[in-house]
Amino acid sequence: MRVFVTGATGFIGSAIVPELIDAGHQVLGLARNDAGAQSLIAAGAQVHRGHLEDLESLRSGAAAADAVIHAAFIHDFSRFRENCEIDRRAIEALGSALAGSDKLLIVTSGTGMSASGPGMPATESDSPVSSAVIPRAATEEAAAAVAAEGVRVAVMRLPQVHDTTKQGLVTYAIQVAREKGVAAYVGDGHNRWPAAHRLDVARLYCLALEKGEAGARYHAVAEEGVPARAIAETIGRSLNLPAASITPEQATAHFGWLATFVNLDLPASSAQTREKLGWNPAGPTLLTDLKNMRYNHA
Repeated sequence: MRVFVTGATGFIGSAIVPELIDAGHQVLGLARNDAGAQSLIAAGAQVHRGHLEDLESLRSGAAAADAVIHAAFIHDFSRFRENCEIDRRAIEALGSALAGSDKLLIVTSGTGMSASGPGMPATESDSPVSSAVIPRAATEEAAAAVAAEGVRVAVMRLPQVHDTTKQGLVTYAIQVAREKGVAAYVGDGHNRWPAAHRLDVARLYCLALEKGEAGARYHAVAEEGVPARAIAETIGRSLNLPAASITPEQATAHFGWLATFVNLDLPASSAQTREKLGWNPAGPTLLTDLKNMRYNHA
């Protein structure tokens, strides 16, 4: 199968590409510059030049493939709502090239988009919240819109995806700890974030491509919920800094934009995903990767 992958040179996409190639697929990877193109060629993929706001490049890439994995997102949180709307338009463009075909489009969302009850683990059956509440939900709204136009679309919801280099939003918490001289958590720190290792997540994308169903939601969750206090204490030990509780009122001044997320309790289950796709994550835990990462103090 020839698979068009957006975000093919990114943190997760660069793991998806070799996973697909090892499974016998051909990869057409989106690249916005020469460095990205060279990395794709080195990985054994073909190059499709373009970027998320070049909608024609997205349409032509999708049209040239048998399936699409949309793993790209602009991670500039100073323009978060705008970037979520860019993602919506990108999905609509990809969908316009696939409507009426049997080609599968897998889009990338987050487990935090689930409208689960307070304290309850999010499940694949949970409908998404509105983008008016959480801008990132624009992704799943766009998926529903293109499905209504005859596109076979599935949603991959991601937790904090990690290795010893990056750990999702935890990476930004590490930066704040360095800047402030303390690894902070809010209140008792019992709120939880789900997590999965980068290579396990890449494997799940491949399984979803090969076995996935239109209309399905999949949760790439290996750990249902890692307590914020445990994350902060592990960061503190690794940076030789104290870990300390702060109040919700102090969170904005301490964390900046990250304050929106740090005290959220977001456990998530992947029971349905594991049963349907036969996914068995085996990578290191989030705390293990935090303990083993190379902390650069520069």
